[in-house]
Amino acid sequence: MAQREKSAVAVASTATASPSSSSSDPPAAPSGERWGAAIGNLGELGANVESLQKLLARKAVFVDEDVFSKASLAAEQTRSIKILEQRVLSLERELDAAISAASRARTEKRQAEAAQRAAELRAQEVTKELENTARVFQLHMEELRAKQDEIAKRDSDIKVLEAIIRTLSSKDNGGSSE
Repeated sequence: MAQREKSAVAVASTATASPSSSSSDPPAAPSGERWGAAIGNLGELGANVESLQKLLARKAVFVDEDVFSKASLAAEQTRSIKILEQRVLSLERELDAAISAASRARTEKRQAEAAQRAAELRAQEVTKELENTARVFQLHMEELRAKQDEIAKRDSDIKVLEAIIRTLSSKDNGGSSE
């Protein structure tokens, strides 16, 4: 690590020395700046790697393979349990939605049945009204027939009386002229 930093510093000093030695070439100056920025980035990267190494050295736990495999199995089982818990929650939400839909369907069915019963009652009422109307119409027809028969009887009585009157008037007229 220290070797990388030393070589980076050496490259940086060479890069910064090159542009000052040939001041007659203008593009060399920007290229030197880029090299300087790259070397600065490399230095920061080295410092970051070093701090990561120190952090790992302090926090790392070394275990044998048996303990590692058990820990891996436990971690895998934990992930599986979390996935299954999420699936259970998802299924519970689906079940709740299905229960709500079934409840709405039952309510709609009850409403439809109530509407059907009301329609059937209305149909029965209308049928009774029609039957009553038919009975009333039948009674009126019978009354009309009876009146028609009475009128026909009176008409025949009137014709008989007219015939009697004609006969009597012809006898009175016929007897007085003789």
